[in-house]
Amino acid sequence: MNKQELIAAVSERSGLGRSDAGKACEAVFDAISGALKGGDEVRLVGFGTFSTARRKASTGRNPRTGEPMQIKASVQPKFKAGKGLKDSVN
Repeated sequence: MNKQELIAAVSERSGLGRSDAGKACEAVFDAISGALKGGDEVRLVGFGTFSTARRKASTGRNPRTGEPMQIKASVQPKFKAGKGLKDSVN
């Protein structure tokens, strides 16, 4: 499912128009991104938890040339599925 298919599904299930469903989806994505950017985590009970993890700087290798290269430290988004989501998939 891509973003447009998600918006269509939200529109169909909620009874909202496509443009309103698109705005709602964008608002949810923006709220989650903003919280993660601020260092918070987002817990949606029954669905899952969005959080961030810090990665240290490291040395890697360029796969084409084999030369060592420095990989910068970064903050990576993470998602851990909740029990409700796991149960609905299984």
